Amino acid sequence: MRFDDKVVLITGAAGNLGQAVAAAFAEAGAKLALLDLDVQRLQAAQPAALCLATNLLDAASVERAVDAAATRFGRIDVLCNIAGGFRMGPPVHETGDELWSSMMDLNARSVVQMARAVVPRMLRAGSGAIVNVAAMAGLVGKAGMAAYCASKSATIRLTESMSAELREQGINVNCVMPSIIDTPQNRAAMPNADPSRWVEPAALAAVILFLASEQARAIHGAAIPVVGLS
Repeated sequence: MRFDDKVVLITGAAGNLGQAVAAAFAEAGAKLALLDLDVQRLQAAQPAALCLATNLLDAASVERAVDAAATRFGRIDVLCNIAGGFRMGPPVHETGDELWSSMMDLNARSVVQMARAVVPRMLRAGSGAIVNVAAMAGLVGKAGMAAYCASKSATIRLTESMSAELREQGINVNCVMPSIIDTPQNRAAMPNADPSRWVEPAALAAVILFLASEQARAIHGAAIPVVGLS
């Protein structure tokens, strides 16, 4: 899967998965526009990329970043919504507004904000690919994870709705549903678990590249489980 001369915009690009996705697209020849709050970490990991400090929950910040990417490269061919977050919580009846809003903002509103800025450009170009990151937890509610599960379920529903709206205009929209990703943070939080059963960021990145590629042109609105052995 080659992305020579393709422009790929990645949110949350300074995180563990974001860095793996950026590295995979760079290896495949893509031109990268990387968005995150931590622009210094972006530049250290991908010095050849366009690195943009962006608050995904601020519409003006998002629009400035997307404008900068479109100005530099002339177009945006692929959008990867990698940014997100996870927090455990109390039972539903004790869930406060801050936790609820935080999970919905990070995992769902960020997707909507990026869609507002990027999709009109893809529509004018008549083509594009969007890959969102949901989670297996979006398929079923779990105790102490209501806000997170609901937000990732919203990501899946957003993917399906966007696909239904955009597929006739040459834009593919799909999402991946990882289980537990092998990251330093997850290893620290679950020291007794076996991380060899988890999903390696590079393995998840490979699935994201496929969904963004021409080989996936017939796939629309899919939610792909990527679970390793977990």
